[in-house]
Amino acid sequence: MQIVFHIGANQTDEERLLKSLLKNGDVFSQQGIKVPGPGKYRRLLRETIKNLQGATPSEDTRDILIDAILDDEQANRLVMSHVSFFGVAQWIFDGGEFYGLAERKLTGLRALFPDDELELHFAIRNPATFLPAIMKDAKSNDINDFMRGVDPMSLRWSNLITRIKTCLPDVPLTVWSNEDTPMIWAQLIREMSGVDPLTKIVGGFDLLSAIMSEDGMKRLLTYLKSHPPQTEVQKRRIVAAFLDKFALDDQIEEELDVPGWTDHTVALLSDQYEQDIDLIARMSGVNFIAP
Repeated sequence: MQIVFHIGANQTDEERLLKSLLKNGDVFSQQGIKVPGPGKYRRLLRETIKNLQGATPSEDTRDILIDAILDDEQANRLVMSHVSFFGVAQWIFDGGEFYGLAERKLTGLRALFPDDELELHFAIRNPATFLPAIMKDAKSNDINDFMRGVDPMSLRWSNLITRIKTCLPDVPLTVWSNEDTPMIWAQLIREMSGVDPLTKIVGGFDLLSAIMSEDGMKRLLTYLKSHPPQTEVQKRRIVAAFLDKFALDDQIEEELDVPGWTDHTVALLSDQYEQDIDLIARMSGVNFIAP
């Protein structure tokens, strides 16, 4: 079975991607693709991996898990999502390491599904906005205490991606930047689901409709209907142009209120992030989705 797992990162899509996938559940099911609700697997997988404590699961563990997740239904491709798979906000820097539990969680996941075709999907986010958001989620006001001594300037998603690939070198990994999601939302739905390219999906504009004015969305859809884009790149350029004009400021503005940070801090983190993206996009074994 193909098992697809969207594993993060925290504070990226706020469950919107899973909701868009679930909207297409009936259509996907016709092609042998199942998207169960998160209540079917999140706690189950978390506790099973924790209880293993690194040991090899019994031979029937995999089949028991699949039956529980799918309610004994059949599927060729199982799609799951848990953006806090590596840990909740409070423990992201536990032990002084960024997502220190990543290898243990990934090794446990592979052990549970040893012979299945596992795929991982992961979103990254500018540390200049990621850290304030994750601190707010963790109800922390002290960045030094929250990061357990890790220097914010040393934070590199590429280091984490390298660790993931080192841990599971044969598992395909798809990565994208959270800042790009409005332009690539429909592709993310298709990539994760593996649906037939000609199949119509719903929810491709879910994120855009949340951050763009109602009038802007109507104009965008009208324009796309009267001027059908010839390529995906052309479509994304059109979306970007409408988003630039009709975006809702209160939905796209980020809170950067971290004591001690200056405009220079934010600019430096952002510049480093852009360099990090370039590095990740060139990594072997990584499918990086860009607009």
